[in-house]
Amino acid sequence: MMKHIIFGLCLLLSSGLTQAQTPNYYRNPDKIYLDSKEGHNGSFTWQMHKADETKDPAEKISQPGYQTGQWMPAIVPGTVLNSLVHNKVYPEPYYGMNNKLDRNIIPDLAKTGREFYTYWFRTEFDVPENYKDKIVWLQVDGINYRAEIWVNGYLLGNMSGMFKPEYINITDFARIGQKNALAIKIYPVDMPGTIKPKQWGAAGEFHNGGDGNIGLNTTMLMSVGWDFTFNDGIRDRNTGIWKNISLYATDKAVIRHPFIKSELSKPSYDLAKETVSVEVTNPTQRGVKCTVKGEIVGENITFSKELSLFRGETREVCFTPEEFPQLTIKNPRLWWPIFKGKPELYELKLTVSVDGKVSDETKTRFGIREITSDQNTPDKSRQFYVNGKKLFIRGTNWIPEGMLRTSDERTYAELRYTKQSGINLIRMWGGGIAESDYFFQLCDEMGLLVWQEFWMTGDTKHPQDKDLYLSNVEATVKRLRNHPSLAYYVSSNESTEMPGAKDLIMKLDGTRGYQMQSECDGVHDGSPYKQVNPMQHYENTASERGSRVDGFNPEYGSPTIPTVETLREVMDEKDLWPINKEVWDYHDGGGFHLMSTMYTDLTNHYGPSSSIEEFATKGQAVGAMNSKSIWEVWNYNKFGYGDRYASGLLFWYHNCPVSQVCARMWDYSLEPTASLYHTQNALEPLHAQFDYLKNTVSVYNDYYQAFNGYKVAAEVYDLNSKKVWSKSQKIDIPEDGVVNDVFTIDFPQNITQVHFIKLRLFDTKGKEVANTFYWRSNDKYEGRKTLTGPTSSGFEDLSKLKQVQLKTRYKAYQEGDRHFIKAEIRNPSSTVAFFTQLQLLDQDKKPVRPSFYTDNFFSLLPGESKTVIIETATSDMPSEPTFVVKGWNIKPNNFKL
Repeated sequence: MMKHIIFGLCLLLSSGLTQAQTPNYYRNPDKIYLDSKEGHNGSFTWQMHKADETKDPAEKISQPGYQTGQWMPAIVPGTVLNSLVHNKVYPEPYYGMNNKLDRNIIPDLAKTGREFYTYWFRTEFDVPENYKDKIVWLQVDGINYRAEIWVNGYLLGNMSGMFKPEYINITDFARIGQKNALAIKIYPVDMPGTIKPKQWGAAGEFHNGGDGNIGLNTTMLMSVGWDFTFNDGIRDRNTGIWKNISLYATDKAVIRHPFIKSELSKPSYDLAKETVSVEVTNPTQRGVKCTVKGEIVGENITFSKELSLFRGETREVCFTPEEFPQLTIKNPRLWWPIFKGKPELYELKLTVSVDGKVSDETKTRFGIREITSDQNTPDKSRQFYVNGKKLFIRGTNWIPEGMLRTSDERTYAELRYTKQSGINLIRMWGGGIAESDYFFQLCDEMGLLVWQEFWMTGDTKHPQDKDLYLSNVEATVKRLRNHPSLAYYVSSNESTEMPGAKDLIMKLDGTRGYQMQSECDGVHDGSPYKQVNPMQHYENTASERGSRVDGFNPEYGSPTIPTVETLREVMDEKDLWPINKEVWDYHDGGGFHLMSTMYTDLTNHYGPSSSIEEFATKGQAVGAMNSKSIWEVWNYNKFGYGDRYASGLLFWYHNCPVSQVCARMWDYSLEPTASLYHTQNALEPLHAQFDYLKNTVSVYNDYYQAFNGYKVAAEVYDLNSKKVWSKSQKIDIPEDGVVNDVFTIDFPQNITQVHFIKLRLFDTKGKEVANTFYWRSNDKYEGRKTLTGPTSSGFEDLSKLKQVQLKTRYKAYQEGDRHFIKAEIRNPSSTVAFFTQLQLLDQDKKPVRPSFYTDNFFSLLPGESKTVIIETATSDMPSEPTFVVKGWNIKPNNFKL
């Protein structure tokens, strides 16, 4: 048995679940990043002050040596409210009821007026001596919503919109080798919107987007409030400098916005024609002659062109395979998504030289692949293809951090969890943001596809300033279009499009598909969004809107309660238990996901709880059942192998924007829930699964490879851990297909009320390649209006499981900047060890986060073992760590490391 588990672990390791955090390729070491000491451990001291309380003129504020007096420390990148909370002007918004609008603890922008959150931000910096006789640039990557940029007493730039960077030439105003001052006056959105209900928008969704006026801006629309975050929004609407500011120098010519696009031969995909373009700018006061050179690194491919630019001119230079035959690549290394092949990457470097001297350079990674889609399906649903092969989408909906309090470390953790789960596509929902270059870098490396939307929804009005909106779209497309992970453009969430948007996107790119909004062209409307009886997923009655397990569903999901350690960080103990419905509902989008009602009722079907610890533990089982049932139902119906034709699902939603009681695969604090590991199991590329409605066993295959002569086996154990039924059968598993209803499990009539199912899949040599564990009750499903059935009720007898003492062997070690615990957990008893949980805790008994467990919340049959690796950044390791092994019926073991 042990060798089988080790084999499974090897599969996990080979898919990259244990690895050091990838450095940010797009953070240019030649630039000086003006990140603040506060919040980011940067090198620069930033301060902020309310603009209407600042009496001095901007010309004085932006001079070096200005006496700031009562100015407070600021976090940059960051928002106004983020810095105010950091300075303890206001309490932590994510805790308890601190953020609730009607509590009036934190003033709301719509009530106070724009001046209240209009702030000056200021820092000082040195311009290096080696910038002398060069062009000096200040790059501001993103502000929200309007800004004046002042340097050394001069207004050098104005910015508007959230997603458009500015490259400001400060050469004539910079003081080389001396102190310089940067002061930025930040204004909030023009129209903050309110939570006042409107008479239009999506039905039954808590009047998301408030009165809709937030949509008049090109901004992060969810900041006004939505049912998956605080339904009354973020108080300052995320006013601030939310992205990096950097300083760098060039010579007399500048290159920006490189683009490389591939045209692949059909049907063999063994020839790639690459077209390269880049924008070249002359920032000087006279004409220049320059040479643009390019190289595809490591492929012995170089190319160049000479050109002349008049004063201030920007021109796009293009290199085609017709003009440069070396841009035709034979047998290219294709980029593939997760489970389909390697996500192969190339690197393009470009320079521009004047008089034989390099003036500026840029680089980008790219992947050679083709992503297309069509509606050539039985139900006209949208079907995606990668490099000519069908791709079953098992995707999700990304939600950004609510107050934009993010970092490369947080981005890495969330995407690493995403890859671990087996998800293959991330939708950037239209009320959120355009994520960082590092986000897309990791998606490229991990084989995760991205569907990008552009800040419009059906619940909000459309931007008032068309040109501003389109300029933000243009900047975003230029920034993202080289990423092979970027698969699809969609203008809006459940709305229409800005006139001219499609033409602009196709002009700037043209290599990816586009649709007007998220529910058209073969993508139907979503739901369910909240807790339902898990039996309804199998029955296809989970949505009030009718059948939703079919075609392409962009939003279908359910919640999972966080672990108890996280719940204690959300609210006071007195509100946690007994459940204070008002506080729980506030951290559940106004009660939208039914955590204090239906989720609680389902949890109570595992027996009444006497503490929040017991309730949270039982609640993990409910969340695991939610996730696994959804994914396995969609697996069953892949490409019409089941009862219906299904081409894709995007789980609603992926990650917690604020602290919540309605988590998903992990909670806001980055602590995984049981749903991560049960999703990981359901989405493994070869998977044996059980249908709770039909009692049948099926086998799913996500590989572009058939597996003939495999064997699937099922065993049923009663509550006393006695095997009461078993069966196995040989099968041929089609490439990228499903073998449904291989056989039916005939449960003995006298079986215990609660029992267990173990499925195993063996290869032709008898080696176990996959296994799945289920718990089931004898309760009859009595219909969608009830909370009955073998997934949902009658689990009280789990409390009768005998206590188990597991045997644990572990080794703690360090590799590079990562700390590892490799643990072998063995069940020597004659009783099932149900829902085994491993934890790495600090001296305060809080989880060390983020930590990456190869598996967790697993069950072990008598005599069974599992090896788990826990990985943590060495810098995150506490001084007195404890490794804990516990579980439903498991005597806790604590090991001091």
